[in-house]
Amino acid sequence: MAAVNPYLTFNGNCEEAFNFYKSVFGGEFPYIGRFKDMPSEQPIPESEKEKIMHVSLPIGKETILMGSDSSNAFGQATIIGNNFSISVNADNEEEATKLFNGLSSGGKVTMPLNKTFWGALFGMFTDKFGINWMVNYDFDQKK
Repeated sequence: MAAVNPYLTFNGNCEEAFNFYKSVFGGEFPYIGRFKDMPSEQPIPESEKEKIMHVSLPIGKETILMGSDSSNAFGQATIIGNNFSISVNADNEEEATKLFNGLSSGGKVTMPLNKTFWGALFGMFTDKFGINWMVNYDFDQKK
């Protein structure tokens, strides 16, 4: 089965964002590369050499959150969209609360984490980097 992994593009603060996500989810970056490390036929401007070319953060058993900074040489990320959210399904209420509180810190909560009519603990927010998230824990776990 194919896997779907979110890839986020930032305007120069990818490293800050991913260090924040790492502080919430835990884990380590298997790879973090900068534009200065990339072979290129065009010179990389000094202002872009330290920007993140690619970073990955494994989350759980199968998900990898990936990202990079935009670059003048390869195209700018002009608008962070609101047409998608990263949905995280927690294993228990405690984890859902920890993830919601951690990821929403400094951001804007649009739906507080609460029990819902559909049998889940659920909440939504936009983090301090402009990324939309949903955190969910289903009380009736199908095993």
